[in-house]
Amino acid sequence: MHTDISFLLQGLILGFSIAAPVGPIGVLCIRRTLTEGRIAGFVSGLGAATADAFYGAIAGFGLTFISSFLIDQQLWLRLTGGFFLLYLGVKTFRSSPPDNAALQDRSGIFGAYASTLVLTLTNPMTILSFAIIFAGLGLATASAGGDYLTASFLVLGVFAGSAAWWLILSGGISLFRKSFTLEALGWINKVSGLVITIFGLIVLRGLM
Repeated sequence: MHTDISFLLQGLILGFSIAAPVGPIGVLCIRRTLTEGRIAGFVSGLGAATADAFYGAIAGFGLTFISSFLIDQQLWLRLTGGFFLLYLGVKTFRSSPPDNAALQDRSGIFGAYASTLVLTLTNPMTILSFAIIFAGLGLATASAGGDYLTASFLVLGVFAGSAAWWLILSGGISLFRKSFTLEALGWINKVSGLVITIFGLIVLRGLM
């Protein structure tokens, strides 16, 4: 049991560390928190956390047939991700901040979750990162020793650590939300849209 808790804690640290660097997901989370509210920002982060846990599970449970397929299809996945970033960038640039974040419906919350889930899943190289780190933690493949319980604790930790970062980020950013006027929030949309579009162009350029 002590070993399982140890892997849970290592997963927490790993998930938090992977989520923390600011990339397109971070920009989306910050923008949505400022313009749509803390819940929208946090739910956006949960989409990324879910994808991190999914890829962590593939690496941790030794599902090589899935990881091999995703890595073989990485060109199309990253191409999809690049164009999806361009779409989100343009949509964000042209969007207007709502007068009241409470008016956001369930479909908006689901869209916030789904968009970051898809974006994170279109980077299958994340599997290799998890596989390397898991090997360093002494769990190259859980299936090799049949230690699925330990792998489950590790994957659970990855999700919880990633979710914790998004909770902290969205909560911290929301403290400043009231100090922004609608005009300022409109400019945040434009700047965020440009940054996300640039990320998309970088992804597509890397495929050439």
